[in-house]
Amino acid sequence: VEMIPNAIAIAELAVEKQAKVLLMPVSARRALNDLPDDLWTKISIEFYKDPEDAVFKGLEE
Repeated sequence: VEMIPNAIAIAELAVEKQAKVLLMPVSARRALNDLPDDLWTKISIEFYKDPEDAVFKGLEE
């Protein structure tokens, strides 16, 4: 799983587009530490470890 270059911008865009859940690779976890607190309350972030896990979690919703 490759690192996402700007995870915070993706999370901000997801909130702007009124997404309820955002699926991100676990490698983006540290980058999201700088996500503002108000955004954490507006979206649920699910992390995946590999492409198979991402598909499973995407279909689970």
